[in-house]
Amino acid sequence: MYCYLDNSATTPVLDSVKAVVEQYFDCGFYNPSSLYAPSVKVSAHIEECRQYVMDLLGAKRLIFTSGGTESNNIAILGYLSHQRKKGTVLYSAVEHPAVINACLQAQKQGFNVEEIKVNSFGIVDLELLEKQLKSDVQLICVMHVNNETGAIQPISDIAKLRDKYCSDAFFHVDGVQGFMREDINLRTYGVDSYTLSGHKINAFKGVGALALGERNTAYPLVFGGGQEYDIRPGTENTLGIAALYEAVKHFPKENNMRENKIRLYNNIKKLVPTAKVNGPEPESPYAADNILNLSFAPVRAETMLHALESDEIYVGNGSACSSRKNDISHVLKAMGIEKEQATCAIRFSLSPFNTAEQMDFTAERCLKHYNILKKFTRR
Repeated sequence: MYCYLDNSATTPVLDSVKAVVEQYFDCGFYNPSSLYAPSVKVSAHIEECRQYVMDLLGAKRLIFTSGGTESNNIAILGYLSHQRKKGTVLYSAVEHPAVINACLQAQKQGFNVEEIKVNSFGIVDLELLEKQLKSDVQLICVMHVNNETGAIQPISDIAKLRDKYCSDAFFHVDGVQGFMREDINLRTYGVDSYTLSGHKINAFKGVGALALGERNTAYPLVFGGGQEYDIRPGTENTLGIAALYEAVKHFPKENNMRENKIRLYNNIKKLVPTAKVNGPEPESPYAADNILNLSFAPVRAETMLHALESDEIYVGNGSACSSRKNDISHVLKAMGIEKEQATCAIRFSLSPFNTAEQMDFTAERCLKHYNILKKFTRR
């Protein structure tokens, strides 16, 4: 039974998205900056998509980009490039590499960069954060949902602390894993910028966006012809934007992801009692509906991953953007998880299209491979 359970890495493209893109190859290829009618129609479709996503997020502005990494870099380095004084940048210890490395680049430019600690569930420690929030803080970066553990961060609470101690600080949220899956409203949550990526929601790779909140502040990293409010210039990715729009409109908000995730966990825990959760407990309100991270010690993650692959079950073992490296996950390390447990961590990430039957099959195969592989694992 084919089971794709690595949806935090990327998602299959919807048939309806393929159909829209096919049409665009024939009649939507026009440059939206041109003045004739077909181009004007393409431009109008871009603006329709822009407004639709803005309304979903409660945003003041939306800039289309190539994806999450570019959006994060614009939000972080673009913003900091216009700060007269070089103050403090805070980022959570469990951020995606796109955020961490952008912040470390800011450090090279003279900013004081500090890591925000998390608890054993991978959630920002608000008491420790409160001590870091001083008047010189210029930027705070905390992701919406962690891509490895599914931990949902207390975004609204962080914004309230920002307002109390350093109200001028810009609050950036990497929303790549949260968009369309968890509730967010930039206005009511107090978020200044929020990133999203098309290929995480059944569009395709190469399109994303940066949404801006009430302060409506962003600055370019590259310069060109003035497209996207001159913040992300260059001819618009019309095919990508059309795909994103179609995927957003058809993403099933009512779904069984949480039910299926808990079913998978309960089945695995029943069959393999030694399996350990990395992150919030699956039924916790701080646990995303679609991500489950489990360690099957002493079986190494890569070994289990390939064993499951032999049954056409595809899972992850950390961030797909850096999982080919041999390092222990920086996320699990920040949570204080022991090395043996961390090296055995597997991530199951579901989509709205996975079934209960797939959960049962996956749990059964986990037991089968675990019982075989644990006998041959080096200690």
